[in-house]
Amino acid sequence: MQKQSMQPINKSTIFKIVLIFAVSYFFSLMLWIQIKESYCYMTALMTSKVVAGIKNAKVEDIEVVKGAVEVTFRPIQQATQSFVRVQIQTNYTFNAPLTIAIMASLYLFIKRRKRAYAEALCILLSVHLLYVFSLGMNHVTDAFMKGGIEKINKPVAYFYQFLWVFTRSMIIRFEPFLIGFYIYMRFAPRSPDKPAT
Repeated sequence: MQKQSMQPINKSTIFKIVLIFAVSYFFSLMLWIQIKESYCYMTALMTSKVVAGIKNAKVEDIEVVKGAVEVTFRPIQQATQSFVRVQIQTNYTFNAPLTIAIMASLYLFIKRRKRAYAEALCILLSVHLLYVFSLGMNHVTDAFMKGGIEKINKPVAYFYQFLWVFTRSMIIRFEPFLIGFYIYMRFAPRSPDKPAT
């Protein structure tokens, strides 16, 4: 069986990749600055309902403040006026323009591009939802346990704390490269000589 040798990328292709990356990063950054707060509000709205359902609470209010979204939770069955306010800074989306630029720069190397980009955007949204969910669960669990609203359960508290810290420190930081790697490995043509279609 004859081995297929990988052909080096020529200079014009490298120039196209750099140009696509730079242009897409600039425009996605400009767009993201405009829609970031609305996007963060929607992710907070979706995840807060899930958090409230799990913690037997209700969402009293969701408010957009400068650079953050504040969600107020109140326990349902407890005869108390206590509430928990979770502030979600919008900076967890700082990697979104870079992710989009990396996705765009892979255009020349992948096939089934619509499917590839749809999956990549779903992964990006899922990562952001996981971050907001883990942040909300961590804060609400901690506050409810300290306030006597919920029975103290250290393994549960540690789990939500770990989930939030892991998502914040690892997944969010490496999200652009993980998504780029996923797209390339899943949608690049298997044969090095076969162009993407």
